[in-house]
Amino acid sequence: MRRVVITGMGALTPIGNNLEAYLKALQEGVSGANIITHFDASKFKTHFACEIKDFEPTDFINRKEARKQDRFSIYAMVAAGEAMDKAGLDLEKIDKDRAGVIWGAGIGGLRTLEENIEQFTLGDGTPRYNPFMIPKMIIDIVAGHLSIKYGFRGVNYGTVSACASSSHAISVAVDQIRLGRADVMITGGSEATINKPGVGGFNAMKALSTRNDDYLTASRPFDLDRDGFVMGEGAGALVIEELTHAQNRGATIYAEIVGTGATADAYHITAPHPEGLGASNVMKIALEEAQLNKEDVDYINVHGTSTPLGDIAETKAIQAVFGEHAYKLNISSTKSMTGHLLGAAGAIETIASVLSINHSFIPPTINHFTDDPGIDGKLNLTFNQAQERVVKVAMSNTFGFGGHNSTVIVKKFEK
Repeated sequence: MRRVVITGMGALTPIGNNLEAYLKALQEGVSGANIITHFDASKFKTHFACEIKDFEPTDFINRKEARKQDRFSIYAMVAAGEAMDKAGLDLEKIDKDRAGVIWGAGIGGLRTLEENIEQFTLGDGTPRYNPFMIPKMIIDIVAGHLSIKYGFRGVNYGTVSACASSSHAISVAVDQIRLGRADVMITGGSEATINKPGVGGFNAMKALSTRNDDYLTASRPFDLDRDGFVMGEGAGALVIEELTHAQNRGATIYAEIVGTGATADAYHITAPHPEGLGASNVMKIALEEAQLNKEDVDYINVHGTSTPLGDIAETKAIQAVFGEHAYKLNISSTKSMTGHLLGAAGAIETIASVLSINHSFIPPTINHFTDDPGIDGKLNLTFNQAQERVVKVAMSNTFGFGGHNSTVIVKKFEK
């Protein structure tokens, strides 16, 4: 198959509004949690989240255009803009019929829907809906906006698989290049669900942490006292290219995407398979596609949401796949810092995996205080501080409600 490389990356996260700031925060182990400012959450069970900070949409797009887009779409445009800048593509020289966009989100324009329902229910009953409501809220609209901005006329759509959405977007974008249907793709994911229905809905299903008095340390993957995930928001974007296409234009190559996988738990709508069956299967598939041995993997950026069931199931899956090599790996959950970006998680975590290769370090799992006896204490979960390590191969796992599992494997580029 044709080889696929990453030539551009962009990040808009709760711990950094661009790639360089995101890298620095990952190295320093920064918590992105704070009291919610997007709305008054004082009557909700959870009062905090990992919001984007110091961000004004009109710093990036004009006010008129900003009114036509939900925040999840604006986040995407900003991250993709950074990725395209770093890729350095000359739009006059590429074949735009062979350039496409595949973008992921789990929920999409939830705030837009909320605003329009509030306007109707609080009014006199006359239906006055914003004419941009539908195009603002639908998940595929990001791919449309990006194709219009850059003139990409190739494959174009959105992927939806809950928290695995952007990992699946990356995977299928890779396939478009491998199969010869495209030379260049913009891919990634975005999410903006820190709003009343987002927090209220996840509170109702008891998925969110309610550690309101200690919100900075509330995201505690693998800790005995974890009590749910912390919601995040933002976007991650990658520009990927066929290898020769990238080399011919002298592009900087950050890493190669060598393996992807997708499976289902076929078990429960929200709970993971207790033995991590779907998770172990997806890692095996990705390793096989990458033509790598389990001993080749140095680092796994795990799904690691800080939920009681999920963290245990994933560590069991890793041990089932890697055997004794599981103890030689570095494993970490960057959600301990960024919170859980839902459909955008896979994108920013794939980027974190690439950064680990480029900068020879393992991002930490912060906020660890008490070992969980249900998790093997011999696993190196990279607690509390980043560790130096030469990383040649990194794996990123994301799992979504509905039993969706996705894995992306990135490798240090070698000619």
